[in-house]
Amino acid sequence: MPLSPRMPELAAFEVLLAIARTGSLGAAGRELGLTQQAVSSRLASLESQTGVRLVQRSTRGSRLTPAGVVVAEWADQLLDVARRVDAGLTAMRTESHKRITVTASLTIAEQLMPRWLVSLQAEAQRRGAPAPEVILTAANSDQVIAAVRDGSAELGFIESPGVPKGLHSRVIAHDELVTVVTPDHSWARRSAPVSPAELNETPLVSREIGSGTRDALSTALRDALGDGVAQAAPAIELSSAAAMRAAVLAGAGPAVMSRLAVTDDLTLGRLREVKIAGLDLRRQLRAIWLSGRTPPAGAVRDLLGHIAAAR
Repeated sequence: MPLSPRMPELAAFEVLLAIARTGSLGAAGRELGLTQQAVSSRLASLESQTGVRLVQRSTRGSRLTPAGVVVAEWADQLLDVARRVDAGLTAMRTESHKRITVTASLTIAEQLMPRWLVSLQAEAQRRGAPAPEVILTAANSDQVIAAVRDGSAELGFIESPGVPKGLHSRVIAHDELVTVVTPDHSWARRSAPVSPAELNETPLVSREIGSGTRDALSTALRDALGDGVAQAAPAIELSSAAAMRAAVLAGAGPAVMSRLAVTDDLTLGRLREVKIAGLDLRRQLRAIWLSGRTPPAGAVRDLLGHIAAAR
């Protein structure tokens, strides 16, 4: 049942208990940091709201009526519970500043999060304060979105195009997809770029459905060729950039991957980048969260602020 409108607020009960302890309105005011007039006004409101005379005033001070004694006993129990609830909520707020559950798409989890977390720890050490504890899970972008929506992750990082419906987001980095082949592949010896149509018709080493990398490539090809052009079935589907890279090196075929994942291979010549004519493969990497236009206060906001500063 809902509480009656005659149920006083906790602050009113604190006034009653202070009067019971001190024996006067003036002393109760000093204990609570209120004027005697303010205590008298709150007591009058309390008695008016409850419809019960609680305090007997006299020249020698103030004492509780028999009804006031009973109400004071109830109030003491009620305030004891309220203090425990208040302490528990304070502990929860403190914990929210210390720990955060994060789910990140694989490219971000493997290529960017380690760098951000190490620098977050270093910054905390310089300030002499503990760094938030980040509980990180790697998944594809669809799984990240689902985890944020169902509350199992407080913060997510995705690579897929656009802002997921019902979530809020912030761009935290930019990336570019590149087409890579082994040095002995025929595309590596071409002088002219590969066309979007040829790329679309080629079976590629690909991430699984739900991957932000796969979605970004499909979106770019649809923008270039139109919605009615079907993309070739993958040569092989894999669940991580590391597996894709290994498959390309083993000769499974071309792949379109994050530049972040193959920078060392391109630098050392293990893989070759193939230019694609007229295809925009740049993308935004986003942080996503469930409620509020601004990130939740505490560890979530601290982490995103650090990432922004690190950029």
